[in-house]
Amino acid sequence: MRRIALLSCAAVLIGCAKSDQPAADTTPVAPPPAPPPKTIALSDVAGKWNVKGMNEAGDSTLVTYVFNATADTTGWTMTFPGRKPVPVHVVGVSGDSIMIEAGPYPSVLRKGVNVRTSGAFRLQDGKIVGMTTARYSVKTADSVRKVRTEGMKAP
Repeated sequence: MRRIALLSCAAVLIGCAKSDQPAADTTPVAPPPAPPPKTIALSDVAGKWNVKGMNEAGDSTLVTYVFNATADTTGWTMTFPGRKPVPVHVVGVSGDSIMIEAGPYPSVLRKGVNVRTSGAFRLQDGKIVGMTTARYSVKTADSVRKVRTEGMKAP
């Protein structure tokens, strides 16, 4: 009887003993973070681009022009049909975007009104895309217009 009691106590002690192995971690592993966007260089967009400026929704074309970009900050222009080239100034490059400004120059959309434009381009699927803000030299409430831009590399 003593033997049975002793074996029973030993079995209970073995069964209740703590395991030295930690419990399995069932926390899901987080996916690795997305790679940062490629930093753009001026040379990435150097060349001639056929650009269309659309309303903010992108469903109607307001203006077209040829955009000329170089591998440095000099010589950038945009040329509207039947007009002289307008100088474009590169004001910064950050991450995947090139910030530009132009003007004042005679507006294509508003006859007799000068306009200044500022915006940013980035490369997306082989196109230059971005938003441009046009500021017209008028005293009315409609002195600012947002234009969605998209350009294809000229052959």
